[in-house]
Amino acid sequence: MNKSESLSEVHQSVDTSKRTGWKRILSFIGPAYLVSVGYMDPGNWATDLAGGSKFGYQLIWILLMSNLIALLLQSLSARLGIVRGLDLAQASRNTYPKWVNLPLFILAQTAIVACDLAEIIGMAIGLNLLFGLPLIWGISITIFDTVILLFLMNKGMRKMEAFIVSMVFIVGFSFLIEMFIVEPAIKEVIKGLKPSVLSGQALYIAIGIIGATVMPHNLYLHSSLVQTRKFERDYKGIKEAIKFNFIDTAVALNLAFFVNAAILILAAAAFFKNGMHEVAEIQDAHKLLGHIFGNIAPTLFAIALIAAGQSSTVTGTLAGQIIMEGHLNLRIQPWLRRLITRLLAIIPAFFTILYFGDSALSALLILSQVVLSLQLGFAVIPLIHLTSNKREMKEFAIKLWVKILAWTSAAVIVVLNIKLVTEEIVGWSKETDGWYIYAIIIPLAILIGLLLLYIFVYPIFNADRTVISNVPHGNALNIEAIDKIKYKHIGITVDFSKNDPNTIRHALIQGGKHADYHLIHIVETAAARYHGKATMDHETQSDDENLRKYCTNLEALGYKAIPHIGFGSSAREIADITKKNDLELLVMGAHGHKGLKDLIFGTTVESVRHKINIPVLVVR
Repeated sequence: MNKSESLSEVHQSVDTSKRTGWKRILSFIGPAYLVSVGYMDPGNWATDLAGGSKFGYQLIWILLMSNLIALLLQSLSARLGIVRGLDLAQASRNTYPKWVNLPLFILAQTAIVACDLAEIIGMAIGLNLLFGLPLIWGISITIFDTVILLFLMNKGMRKMEAFIVSMVFIVGFSFLIEMFIVEPAIKEVIKGLKPSVLSGQALYIAIGIIGATVMPHNLYLHSSLVQTRKFERDYKGIKEAIKFNFIDTAVALNLAFFVNAAILILAAAAFFKNGMHEVAEIQDAHKLLGHIFGNIAPTLFAIALIAAGQSSTVTGTLAGQIIMEGHLNLRIQPWLRRLITRLLAIIPAFFTILYFGDSALSALLILSQVVLSLQLGFAVIPLIHLTSNKREMKEFAIKLWVKILAWTSAAVIVVLNIKLVTEEIVGWSKETDGWYIYAIIIPLAILIGLLLLYIFVYPIFNADRTVISNVPHGNALNIEAIDKIKYKHIGITVDFSKNDPNTIRHALIQGGKHADYHLIHIVETAAARYHGKATMDHETQSDDENLRKYCTNLEALGYKAIPHIGFGSSAREIADITKKNDLELLVMGAHGHKGLKDLIFGTTVESVRHKINIPVLVVR
């Protein structure tokens, strides 16, 4: 069974239609808070600390500008998900040629690993500062937060949002108290909001702040999370959903801005003011806070760091699931998806400590932000193209002034990030004469640059191209009439693949025209797993239409067919439908994979057999 909604586990699981007034507005609140944690992760801490300790309050306006750009881009991401019922990865797959999606997936996945790497380092440093746990042990135990994510996924979207918001609250509350402790100069803070000309080291750190603030995986994540809300799909309902989600985004990202500003202000008031201008490492900041202000400030600092790392890693995992399903149409078990992402991030952190020592982690943290910067354009440019497309977005396509702002923001981000990456490569070439810089890194950077140019140009010259329909299972196929009577109530699992005609044919042989045929399809997307029956995304609607085509096809041939759509776990949903409808026989198609593929994709047939007490006919 397959499900194609984005985050099908939770798709449309939060019903907003039955609520009025403030309760209706609050029912839309949540997705942006999950996104906002990415704007206050340990990677941001490093750039904020460096900026505050070196230049005092001078770079606060850079934080504000970054936040405004983020607000614009995140609102576009939410608009895409609300209007088209597709996340950014799915919509990109429909827009660009098939060959482009593989490098887009690899780049996006690399960005998520880099982001996860920052969370791991932040968590490990936080545990080390709070409990004295060695960094290598702190990194090792972060693998177990997979259990937390799976637990939250099973509890539903609202409980996951509550967990994330509580983590954000801990971070915000910790820094609010620290502001009272360090007593920043309010006039200097206000003066720092005024734009100023930057050069040299100040410009470099400013670029780092922008790169760490506007993160690519958040754009994928937001376009999916807004689909967890169920609302009327008419003009009024869509317009209202866009408005309420913008409010959600504005509040959440402003909170993230205040947290980042608090870190920079803390560094400026505690370190810059006292002549400590080289505090770029999180451990140094913690130690110096203890020397200057006693035990409370550093303890709060460490607690906030752990909370930021834990919340960010949860949302990074969800983004990874969205990207894999959207770009590759590939779905694997959630626990395995999480484990792979976490291991890809843990391994470099683990070996960095083993071979270069604890002090090298800060350099690894900065490198992770460079990788994030490199990928950003590959998310931003398609997003602007997609939300500008009047044919697909209709009256909800972005207006000209929004388009100008968006492309200006994209240009700023891409140019500054290219400058950042170029300076890094030049720095590496000066520090070492390694052949790999000229043989691998520079050619790779050029290829990535050409791909970015292609991503920008392709939609402009192919604006009238027919958009590929995002129906991952294909269309309903014709079934020939076959007479034979045996059972009265027969269940048939379908997935709209080439196996369906054979599966249905075997079922018809068993019951003939005197039996009832219950066609069962399970939506397994990430949204369906979270939202259950509330899921009404593009894939669910497509699957429902295909299922009804099968029923119409069978009825035209003289058979009685009843459609059933389930959401979430295939085995559980199939068993539930079988029991509720008192089926006498279940006919299932088998894909024939075994061994490692069973571990990755799951064994639906075997699981179903153990959950029901009627015969199961397995058709290959």
